[in-house]
Amino acid sequence: MKHTLPGSETEVRRVAVGPFQVNTFFLHRRGESDTVVIDPGDESERLFAIVEENGWRPVAILNTHAHLDHIGAVQAFRTRFDIPFHLDEKDRFLLEAAPDHARMFGITPPEIPPIDRPLDGTGTITLAGMRIETIHTPGHSPGSVCFRVDGRLFAGDLVFQGSIGRTDLPGGDFETIAKSLREELLTLPDETVLHCGHGPDTTVGEERKNNPFLLEL
Repeated sequence: MKHTLPGSETEVRRVAVGPFQVNTFFLHRRGESDTVVIDPGDESERLFAIVEENGWRPVAILNTHAHLDHIGAVQAFRTRFDIPFHLDEKDRFLLEAAPDHARMFGITPPEIPPIDRPLDGTGTITLAGMRIETIHTPGHSPGSVCFRVDGRLFAGDLVFQGSIGRTDLPGGDFETIAKSLREELLTLPDETVLHCGHGPDTTVGEERKNNPFLLEL
């Protein structure tokens, strides 16, 4: 599904992939081919076909975190397009544990990529002509981050439509994610579009009003 915002310079394509139906995103400036790939979780050949159909040129991989469902196609993209992988170092232990987690679920273990560009959870990076703010939002995992650009927030598994990220997985902590939600998510403008790691897009305003987990914070 393609998402555009009135007056926005960016376009986003969302593709749900793999057994966990994780959302992979393609982010680029309107009319430009250079593209940032966010959370390439699985089905690399299907994602490659979408890239080719649209004439995009991937320039970097950004991951919100390193749980198994979000990293399955990272190495395939690194190899195919010779592009760097960005991840917060605090999630390295999850990245390295992904093969064991895959075997627990009875699925083929992914090839583990090196972290080419370690993130520290803060600051701004420029990719494909876009200034992308990195926001540290731990709780679902220690190294979870969100990426903010042009009125959008790529929220990973921090928040979903009507729900929030799990904290019962390795590295998760409810009090920590609650703090991230209060201090980082709920301080954003209501019109901010949330591109979530699973499920449909939503907005900060919609979740502020209707998400029962946020109402309790």
